[in-house]
Amino acid sequence: MTRAALCRAMLFVGLVGLLEVLCLTGMIDKLTMQAPHRMVADLWRILASGSLNAAIAKTLTNAGIAFGLAMVAGVATGVLLHRLKAVRETLDPLFATYYAIPIFAFYPLLIILFGLGDAPQILIGFMLGVVAVLVNTLNGLDRVPRALIKTAQVARMGPVETALRISLPFAAPYILTGAKLAVAYSLIGIIGAEFIMSRGGMGYEISFAYTNFDNATMYPLILLILLVSMTINTVLARWEKRLMIRRGQR
Repeated sequence: MTRAALCRAMLFVGLVGLLEVLCLTGMIDKLTMQAPHRMVADLWRILASGSLNAAIAKTLTNAGIAFGLAMVAGVATGVLLHRLKAVRETLDPLFATYYAIPIFAFYPLLIILFGLGDAPQILIGFMLGVVAVLVNTLNGLDRVPRALIKTAQVARMGPVETALRISLPFAAPYILTGAKLAVAYSLIGIIGAEFIMSRGGMGYEISFAYTNFDNATMYPLILLILLVSMTINTVLARWEKRLMIRRGQR
């Protein structure tokens, strides 16, 4: 374990330990928050009983679909815009201010267009994640050495083959950065949409538990969301680090 990793682990353990002490000594009221060890125990109970498996599967499936769509659309659009310089210069200011737009304000419109099913929620997650992937894809493609592009031209590669065999592999670490953001944004979009108007999913269950002061359900589900997001981001970060080390950049 590196020194930085050890420091992060010690900081995490220290914060969790402090929270545990504050909860057990009553400085944080039980009605406000349960102790971390109780959250873990209740999460295990929920998963073992299977009572919320349908809600968990619904949220994670929709988040996975939103993430997948964001990755495909973001990378494909990034490759296209990288070749269309004039269009990119026109759209760059919009990308820079995109996250200032309150995406959830479009939720009523999406319900009118697509109904009360999962589609509006998936679209919200997609809309939040796609631009992060797009911007990071463009960032990576901008850094592809001109020598590699000239080599592709000498080998008579077409635009699609050049992108698949030269540009995108080189830009992979930057695309993975966008993927890490897209994971978080997709989960935020899906869970937030379930809070607003849904009869199922983890967001709905958390909202319902909060309304009924059911900490034994609310906090374990929040913990599960954190664990899922952190696990996926850790895997992507390790993949990104290996690619950078392979290129001698770290």
